[in-house]
Amino acid sequence: MISAPSTTRRGPHPILLWLLSSIGKKTIVALTGIALVLFVTGHLVGNFTLFLGPDWLNSYAVHLQSLGPLLWVIRLGLLGVVGLHILFTMLLWKENQAARPKKYIASDPIQTTVFARTMRLSGLCVLAFIVFHLAHFTLCVVDPSFKNLHTTLDGHQVHDVYRMVVVGFSNWPLSLIYIGGLFLLMLHLSHGIGSLFQTLGITNRSTRPVIELATKAYAWLLFLGYISIPISVLTGIVK
Repeated sequence: MISAPSTTRRGPHPILLWLLSSIGKKTIVALTGIALVLFVTGHLVGNFTLFLGPDWLNSYAVHLQSLGPLLWVIRLGLLGVVGLHILFTMLLWKENQAARPKKYIASDPIQTTVFARTMRLSGLCVLAFIVFHLAHFTLCVVDPSFKNLHTTLDGHQVHDVYRMVVVGFSNWPLSLIYIGGLFLLMLHLSHGIGSLFQTLGITNRSTRPVIELATKAYAWLLFLGYISIPISVLTGIVK
């Protein structure tokens, strides 16, 4: 006896269902946000070798280049993390917009501030700033002459990253673009880091004011740290 083929259809995969749920989207936004905050912090520490002199910064650059293709895997992976962060943030925003007519009220919401209201706009602007930064110092598209800057380090000819940074930030308009982009990054992090703690269930009504103050202070420290580089070049502290 031949039985009829089964018409039972499997539903969506549990992982897909989780990703499409509110908690799934918020978790992805939180995890990608944590990864990006860690990268921004580590990148600043590496950039601070500029203040130790040409050999330090050029050695740091040589170390990164020694990673070979892995370095571009990391760069593309970071861009992917940024893309996922923006995608799921926009999906959450659309979800919240759809729920608004139902007068859905989130429990214990973060107080609305200028930082919260500009999250989507600042995030997209930061993405554009990252692309510009890669085109400027990594791909040397903005100033192709950067490719011809070389120096000698430990008996080997290497790319003179120190001179590239000094020449690049000696340009007032470009430095202002960087300072403006970093200010938008600070605005984004000021609210974003606090939101990460809330999403992961770390904050409550009693701890939230302290954490929000700490995250805003941390965002400002990152901002001041980053802009100290172009300002030091423009004022002649770094030559």
